[in-house]
Amino acid sequence: MSTELRRLRNYIDGEFRDAADGRTTDVVNPATGEAYATAPLSGQADVDAAMEAAARAFPAWRDATPAERQRALLKIADAFEERAEELIAAEVENTGKPTGLTRSEEIPPMVDQIRFFAGAARMLEGRSAGEYMEGMTSIIRREPIGVCAQVAPWNYPMMMAVWKFAPALAAGNTVVLKPSDTTPASSVLIAEIIGSVLPKGVFNVICGDRDTGRLMVEHETPAMASITGSVRAGMSVAESASKDLKRVHLELGGKAPVVVFEDTDIAKAVEDISVAGFFNAGQDCTAACRVLVHESIHDEFVAALAKAAEETKTGQPDDEDVLYGPLNNPNQLKQVEGFIERLPAHARVEAGGKRVGDKGYFFAPTVVSGVKQDDEIIQKEVFGPVITVQSFTDEDQAVEFANGVEYALASSVWTKDHARAMRMSKKMDFGCVWINTHIPLVAEMPHGGFKKSGYGKDLSAYGFEDYTRIKHVMTSLG
Repeated sequence: MSTELRRLRNYIDGEFRDAADGRTTDVVNPATGEAYATAPLSGQADVDAAMEAAARAFPAWRDATPAERQRALLKIADAFEERAEELIAAEVENTGKPTGLTRSEEIPPMVDQIRFFAGAARMLEGRSAGEYMEGMTSIIRREPIGVCAQVAPWNYPMMMAVWKFAPALAAGNTVVLKPSDTTPASSVLIAEIIGSVLPKGVFNVICGDRDTGRLMVEHETPAMASITGSVRAGMSVAESASKDLKRVHLELGGKAPVVVFEDTDIAKAVEDISVAGFFNAGQDCTAACRVLVHESIHDEFVAALAKAAEETKTGQPDDEDVLYGPLNNPNQLKQVEGFIERLPAHARVEAGGKRVGDKGYFFAPTVVSGVKQDDEIIQKEVFGPVITVQSFTDEDQAVEFANGVEYALASSVWTKDHARAMRMSKKMDFGCVWINTHIPLVAEMPHGGFKKSGYGKDLSAYGFEDYTRIKHVMTSLG
């Protein structure tokens, strides 16, 4: 007996629509491995329609006062709170995440972030107006950029949608958002919620695959392309956007070093690092995945971390004892398995290292020791519940190892020595350095990296300013 799949639809110009040519793709729940919905596989006609709608809506939304945009975003935040259980259900089906953790760890920060950007709408800053040339007054205007093409990832489809649309809308831009082809359900629900608040065309959602995303980025209408995704995807977006000099905002991969010095409280560090490494099945570009431990405590630390991994549970969303759910899709499961299968002979799997069960895409909490700096598993992003451990001899070597990868998004330093923590925070080549913690984020502070982790900031006033352009107006006093 077959179960009829739920039909998801695009949201364009204030209405839900199928793809113009009727193409669809199945959407699979990664906790079961079974399809639960179909989504449009949008093509050129759908992208054209969404971009045209956003372009038509832009002048009026641009000219809305900051107070009007603030009120709209506050209404959206309230609606997210009121419909939280619907959002949780959609996201859990999207991703297989634990229901309780989705409720406690995603809904509150999302609502807070929308409200932060609602306030930011009324706090645009620039150089003071003044006479910088005799007889002339200069004024700085901060203006919205225009239509923004935004592509959200599958690891946090709901929260990353918020990180994209909230600053863009607060600044007066209009949006065409594409969720990942594996996780469209929560974005379609978000469109329904936002559509009840904003004028039609201001916010649009189109579903599709990487070809749909390419069509969005290459389209002549958007003035900006924003993507959270892999380095390969970011490079492709940057190349496509360069053809007509679109602005590009990229939040890409990570390989976060976790530098643990000999004076660290080992039990506390292991507890926090294991959670930060395994949370969301390690599918987080800031995950505490690459631990560097001083040689004097290396063996003790590895043993404690392996024990913590063995005590960490993965499982179905309704199991209250699990820390994380499945990997997002079969390709991601294959990727993680491949890293373990290709480990060099000098590496040791201290815990995990294998798939869990035969239903869904679950992988055991894994700790790998004995690795060297040039090993594949150190240099490349696994994006799974895998923590590697290396040893270092002194502060200089710790910095060398930490910085010796192509990613530069997030990092952490664990020590009781304040001066050493400050030295390390200066030397670490990463967009964020946590000290004696790893992974907390707040709306007021920026999130973004360097090198192949991309450029541009999410969250904070810096992220808000990324969605504005600066205009100089000079007038003669004569």
